[in-house]
Amino acid sequence: MAAATASSTISQPAARTSSLIALIADEDTVTGFLLAGVGNVDLRRKTNYLLVDSKTPVKAIEDAFKEFTTRDDVAVLLISQYIANMVRFLIDSYKKPVPAILEIPSKDHPYDPAHDSILSRVKHMFSSDPSGPIGRG
Repeated sequence: MAAATASSTISQPAARTSSLIALIADEDTVTGFLLAGVGNVDLRRKTNYLLVDSKTPVKAIEDAFKEFTTRDDVAVLLISQYIANMVRFLIDSYKKPVPAILEIPSKDHPYDPAHDSILSRVKHMFSSDPSGPIGRG
């Protein structure tokens, strides 16, 4: 009986750490990720993705970003870069390590490293510039 209790106790934390990839992107990107098995609908009928088109209001994108970055079951948020540009102020102010935010290209909008705030933060952290965060000099 004690062995059964120990094994069930060990398996419970693993169930809590199962994490999802959330997605905010255009129809083609969302469809591709759903076909790859990324999609999820929970018991409250909440999905882990937002399909953005020309009629999607910026407020809906902002709300989805806030929801996905506060959910306990989301480990990574993938967002198309052109959509990320619409809510850049939210992405730039987001400082938590989890969920990680990754900007991805879409079919109609190629990736531009100059607009990726996460990449620029990493470059700034590892730059040898004396005015960098460490203040070498």
